[in-house]
Amino acid sequence: MTPDSGQSPIDPNKIAYVYMQMADHIAERISRGELRPGARLPGERDLAAEYGVAHLTARRATRELRDRGLVVTLPAKGTFVAYPPDTEEATDGDPEE
Repeated sequence: MTPDSGQSPIDPNKIAYVYMQMADHIAERISRGELRPGARLPGERDLAAEYGVAHLTARRATRELRDRGLVVTLPAKGTFVAYPPDTEEATDGDPEE
């Protein structure tokens, strides 16, 4: 998950919560398409190791991503990148077009 340089994208001197920096970085990867819908994220302890943070920080970042609707966590299965919401408004079955 971290950049190719092997450096963590987390800047402890930045005026922002570490969990928020982590969530923002993962959200950016999702928006760039590096993490596709349905992709499984590493477990919280693995994420913590990759980003060089405590596992509870990784848990908080995962919760932030869930709150943003970017990931879905299934107990005993893992955390997955969410699929974009359906555009049912545009395809409600109205055959007007």
